[in-house]
Amino acid sequence: MDISSILQGGYHHPLARQWQSRRQLTKSMLMYPIFITDEPDASVEIASLPGQRRWGINRLEGFLAPLVKKGLQSVILFGVPLKCEKDTRGTPADDPSGPVMLAIKKIRELFPTIYIACDVCLCEYTDHGHCGLLKTDGSIDNSPSVDRIAQVAVNYAKAGAHCVAPSDMMDGRIKGIKRGLIDAKLGNKCTLMSYSAKFASCMYGPFRDAAGSAPSFGDRKCYQLPPAAKGLARRAIQRDTAEGADIIMVKPALPYLDVIADAAELAPDHPLACYQVSGEFAMIHAGAAAGVYDLRTMAFESVDSMIRAGATLILTYFTPEFLEWLDN
Repeated sequence: MDISSILQGGYHHPLARQWQSRRQLTKSMLMYPIFITDEPDASVEIASLPGQRRWGINRLEGFLAPLVKKGLQSVILFGVPLKCEKDTRGTPADDPSGPVMLAIKKIRELFPTIYIACDVCLCEYTDHGHCGLLKTDGSIDNSPSVDRIAQVAVNYAKAGAHCVAPSDMMDGRIKGIKRGLIDAKLGNKCTLMSYSAKFASCMYGPFRDAAGSAPSFGDRKCYQLPPAAKGLARRAIQRDTAEGADIIMVKPALPYLDVIADAAELAPDHPLACYQVSGEFAMIHAGAAAGVYDLRTMAFESVDSMIRAGATLILTYFTPEFLEWLDN
C-alpha cells in the first residue's frame, strides 16, 4: 500500500477527529426561533414541533432564563397574533402593543446580553396570508409591499431589535429596508439579515401550523424560489449582497447544502446563516422516534453538514438541546 493511501492515522483518536473539521459548532453560532403570541400568559404546545411552544410575554422570563444560563446568545422572534384584526396591509405587524414589539422591549430589559433578531414578513398579519400586498387580481404588488415591509423593519429596529430579517422574498426589499434604516439613523445600529435564498419548500408545514401563516388562497411559488433553481438562488444572493445585506441566509438548510456552499463562494466576506426549518426538525424527531437513529447523533450530523458547507450561523429549534449537548 502506498504511503499516500494511509489516512486513518489522521483520525484514529477522538481529538484528532475533531481536528479534521475546519469549523465546529459553538454556542455563539446558534440562533433560537421562538414564537410570541398576543396572549400575555400563553404557554401553548405546538403539536407538530416537538418541545416547542407559543409564548406570551409574561412567560418569557421563566422560559428564557434557564437557556441564557446555559449559554443562549441569540433569538429570532416570530409573531403569532391570535386576537388582532388582520387586514390587507398587515397593520398589526408593527402595532406598538403587538407581540413582537412588546417582546423586543421585554427581552432587552430582562436579558440585555441577548441578541434579538426579528423575522420581517406580513403573512402572519394579513387577512389573506400572503407575504406582501396584493393587486386586485390576487397577485403580489411588489413596490408597495417593499415599502410596507421596510416600514415594519424600521419600526422593529426603533423598538430595539439588533437585527431585522426579511423573509418575504419581495424583489428589492433589502435595498428598501437598508435605505429605511439609514434614513432613521439606524443603519449602523441594526443588522440586516436577508433570507436571500428562500425556497418554496414543502418543509414549512409545522411552522405554518405554529404561526398560523398559511395563505388563504394560492401559494407562494411566484415569490419564493423554485426548489431546483440553483441559478436563481445564486442571483438572489448576489443581488442581496449588492443591496446592502449584512448577513446572507439560505432556507431550508439540509436539502440545499449546495446552495449554502454557493453562498459561501459568492459572499465569502459575509456571515452565512441557514435555517434548519420546522420540517427538518420534525423529520429528525420522527426518525428518532421510529428508531431509525439516535436523536442527538442525527441532530449533530445534520448541523455539521451545514457548517461543512460553509454556514457560520444556524437557526435551529434544537438550540436548547445543543446548549446542553455542547457542555457534555
